[in-house]
Amino acid sequence: MYKFSTQKLLIVFLLGLFVVACQEDPERHLKLGNWYLQKNLVDEAILEFREVSRLYPPDLNRLSRSEIQVLSKSHFNLALAYTKKGWWKFALKEAQTSFDIQPEKNNHDLIELIEIKLASN
Repeated sequence: MYKFSTQKLLIVFLLGLFVVACQEDPERHLKLGNWYLQKNLVDEAILEFREVSRLYPPDLNRLSRSEIQVLSKSHFNLALAYTKKGWWKFALKEAQTSFDIQPEKNNHDLIELIEIKLASN
């Protein structure tokens, strides 16, 4: 039978605690989604970007500025991921959500590009 030392048990416990804490970190999911998207693992990226939205409360007034930026970026990236799948209507919805959360030029430009693509289909 294998015996664990107190030090090894503490390390395993702390590692487990770290993993659990990271699972509920929206920014971690955004970074992981970005990594998946760079590796062209689009389905995995979509799941990560959607997880960001799930972890934040629906009331934007309860979010800090940095949380709003993370949420907007996740919707923006989700729109990009949907375009890679050819899911243009879903992409448009996410781009519009990103713009609603944070009305910036990049978000607006993405909406226009998706609308042009939808009009040409």
